[in-house]
Amino acid sequence: MNLFFQKRHRLLFYSSWLLLALAQSASTELIADEAYYWVYSRFPAWGYFDHPPMIAFIIKSGYAIFNNELGVRLVCALLSTFTALITESLTERKNPFLFYTIVLSIGVLQIAGFLAVPDTPLLFFTALFFYTYRSFIKNTNWKNTLLLAIAISLLFYTKYHGLLIVLFTFLSNIKLFTRWQTWVAGAFVLILYTPHLLWQWDHDWISFRYHLFESNVNAYKFSYTTDYLLGQILLAGPLAGFILLPAAFMYKVKSQTEKALKFTLIGIYLIFLLSSFRGKVEVNWAMPAIIPLIVLSHQFILVKISWIKPLRIISFVSFLLIIAVRIYLVVDIGPDNSLKGRFRNKAWAKTIAEKTGNSPVVFYNSYQRASLFWFYSGIQSHSHNSYTDRKSNYNFWPTESNLLGKKVFIADIYGINTFSDSVKTKKGWVGLSFDSMYAALGNIKIIPGEKNVTLYNNSLTTKITPEMPDNYRNFLQTNSEIQTELVAGVFNGKDLLREYKTGITAQQIAKQNNSFQIQLTNLPKGGNEVRFGIRSKNYFPTHNSETIHVIGL
Repeated sequence: MNLFFQKRHRLLFYSSWLLLALAQSASTELIADEAYYWVYSRFPAWGYFDHPPMIAFIIKSGYAIFNNELGVRLVCALLSTFTALITESLTERKNPFLFYTIVLSIGVLQIAGFLAVPDTPLLFFTALFFYTYRSFIKNTNWKNTLLLAIAISLLFYTKYHGLLIVLFTFLSNIKLFTRWQTWVAGAFVLILYTPHLLWQWDHDWISFRYHLFESNVNAYKFSYTTDYLLGQILLAGPLAGFILLPAAFMYKVKSQTEKALKFTLIGIYLIFLLSSFRGKVEVNWAMPAIIPLIVLSHQFILVKISWIKPLRIISFVSFLLIIAVRIYLVVDIGPDNSLKGRFRNKAWAKTIAEKTGNSPVVFYNSYQRASLFWFYSGIQSHSHNSYTDRKSNYNFWPTESNLLGKKVFIADIYGINTFSDSVKTKKGWVGLSFDSMYAALGNIKIIPGEKNVTLYNNSLTTKITPEMPDNYRNFLQTNSEIQTELVAGVFNGKDLLREYKTGITAQQIAKQNNSFQIQLTNLPKGGNEVRFGIRSKNYFPTHNSETIHVIGL
């Protein structure tokens, strides 16, 4: 038995890893973001508002086999296993049990490793990129050039963070730019990535503009930086980070591949540290650093024998904590108002559906609740996003158009007393109001004449040009009694300072089909952005225009 274990420990380790991931996938309810990405897969495209399309393709592939949580996560569970396998191949395989100890001590690889979120394939393609990069610098032939290009393209199709990994890798080896094969690989990447770039072009580079200029922009708080630093220590452990991070940073690299890993580790941590001075940084944004962290810390501890004993102790405690969390995610324990209550999505959706029947449900400003309800009830849902809140892909999918004029329920967890009815669920109260004719008008585009406007006498004048789909035009002409109005909001970042009524109705826009001159006077101090929305019935105004940047306030 002992001899069998010595010879087959890798098979035992990786098969156990995969089986545990599959079991966890099948027995744990989807989290909100997974449900959102599942809706991605129902609308195949070369791009989405939040992310490139890889996660949608991955979920669609698995869900075609199993129409449940396991199907949503199936491919991600497989990728999680291969991530560990490829990462081990990047180390010196002199002590595989040290590698197992490190991997088992990192909770995010086990608890989140099976989740159907972009970070899971991002880790896999990060490991794959470094694997193909090592082959490329060892033997720069056509085969390795093409494989490197494919790995980079898949990385880019997964998450935009992939650019940082490639950038820091090439900065670690400037001589690569003198090789013609590098430029050939770049040309292949451009060709393979063209479908997504064309999608961005058609959508006015919406994802790039959101991530670079609109997301994560807040007045600085010192806690943004301290939370980021503490979060990275916990992400690398939660306890082993106190050993793995110093080990990785102290390790002296011995090869170009290790140099690339070191540059990537430091570069990613620094980039998001600087980002914390611009706004709140999500802990998982630095997720790609986990791959170089594992490899470099392994290489360091491999020769620093004295570090192994404390690592084993910390890893054992971490492993027990991780097992406890795994059990907690599966077993239905704890009161409804506890953390566990956030995971009772199936019961939550069932309770709402018992009240709403087969009618679609429209949730205010929550792509997460809309997606969870859709997945667990099987009834189409929609997120009605106010122009005071962030956009989501529901602003681009035909879900609003499909529900136009139909009977729906409007739902929200806020302002319960403003709704005609409510229901108590396993996740708290949800307000509900029946609407016999849904009339949100978010798919009407209001195109400003200028994206940058200079004030004159504290007033703003601009021309707007509406674009209205035919079904919306017909709907408004048939239902002239519906109360609608074009409004303009003056914002300071995410804060609405003042809302202006223009006196222009959606019915007028549908009838006249021409441009309108808009003048906003006595603009509030501190405002630097203007957006247009259409208020219909008593709904929140929808997102109907891109942002106009105001100069002079």
